Amino acid sequence: MLFWTNFLVARPRRRLFPHPLFLLLWLPALLLGACGKQQTLQALFQARTPHEAYAHRLRQAGLDRGPAGGAWLAAADRALRDSLVVALPFTETGYFLPGQPAAAGYRFAVQAGEQVRVRLELAPGSTARVFVDAFEVGPGGAPAPLASADTAALDFRYRADASGQHLLRVQPELLAAGRYTLRLTREPSLGTFPVRGRADAAIGSFWGVDRDGGARRHEGIDIFAPRGTPAIAAAAGTVTRLGNTRLGGNVVWLNADGTDEHLYYAHLDRQLVQPGQRVRPGDTLGLVGNTGNARTTAPHLHFGIYRAGQGAVDPLPFVRRASPAAAPPTGPDLRGTWVRLRAAGPLESKAGSKASGPRLAAQTPLLVLGQQGALLRVRTAAGRPGYVAAAAVRPAEAAPLRRLLLPAATEVAAEPAEAPVAAWPARTPVAVLGEADGFSLLRGPAGALGWARI
Repeated sequence: MLFWTNFLVARPRRRLFPHPLFLLLWLPALLLGACGKQQTLQALFQARTPHEAYAHRLRQAGLDRGPAGGAWLAAADRALRDSLVVALPFTETGYFLPGQPAAAGYRFAVQAGEQVRVRLELAPGSTARVFVDAFEVGPGGAPAPLASADTAALDFRYRADASGQHLLRVQPELLAAGRYTLRLTREPSLGTFPVRGRADAAIGSFWGVDRDGGARRHEGIDIFAPRGTPAIAAAAGTVTRLGNTRLGGNVVWLNADGTDEHLYYAHLDRQLVQPGQRVRPGDTLGLVGNTGNARTTAPHLHFGIYRAGQGAVDPLPFVRRASPAAAPPTGPDLRGTWVRLRAAGPLESKAGSKASGPRLAAQTPLLVLGQQGALLRVRTAAGRPGYVAAAAVRPAEAAPLRRLLLPAATEVAAEPAEAPVAAWPARTPVAVLGEADGFSLLRGPAGALGWARI
């Protein structure tokens, strides 16, 4: 029996299940005979993401040398280089073009300790396989894989271990088409807030605030609560030590399971655990007080996180409540249609940016690939992605630039400067929907669209 590799949450974890798509990509390799059997077995057990495994099978089948397979692989690489900048929380409704391999790349900032939740839903009735890959963008912009998935209803989480830039690539399988909704939100990686009955609204002093007249900085957050309120384990782990210090007063140190992170609880009125004790999230470690150098302040818990070899890190992203999902877009669904700017304006690479991007003429046609809030994600005829305001465009088909009869037989292409796919006879009535780089986007017989020089 043959199986298809499927990653649901992160690269190290995988499970196998039958999938009918092996008929497309495995059969050519199997027909190579006994000489290819060892290579096939090696490929099966190599640790690849779903996207990598699919690309490998494309190459095994020789499809990478065809126009469609080559375009699919090129689109995957381009999405990592030409990603658009978004801010979390983020919601977008997007569109996969039929017969036009493409991939969408979204870049966003993260903070160490927060968890990113990725949810992608396909429109009802869609059977397309979709690959979603998260990357950390390192020095020089080199992407390092973090997590991958490929299901029809994606919903997975991964944790940011360092502050910086992450990138999410969304790409359907070859020749797939359809609509989707993508949601990105932030969540705390520690699912339990360290003071019972409180949330981040109770934090009264944050990371980095001056202490002792600027001689040092606050290495944690202060969570205010009545004296005696339980200070609880924010993670499962082992109590490594207790103490009584000049600054922290009564303190408890907890090593979170599976990490090099030590959670620090200070200014406790009482300690209620012992060194070596195992605790679960929500177990009481001590009671909120104001011991140590907090004697003149209201009772609160000083909560800190220290990493081995790194020292203190800001604990707020670890415990801050989840961000609400961004509102879905409003207005007409323009995905998959061509639009034009009402007046010349910029094409922005960052959603909601006020900075000026490349300026587009009003007659430039733009293909709508996604919608978020009051913005449209579009691409130019040359393939450049960007954002424009929905209010700044009009549907190209509803307001042609002009109408005319073709003066001579005219070759028409699916994209500017590509090989023609049809020839329309002289005196064919057409509507000119836009113009770019010497080409015109035409609507011809039976609503057919094509690019030509006229």
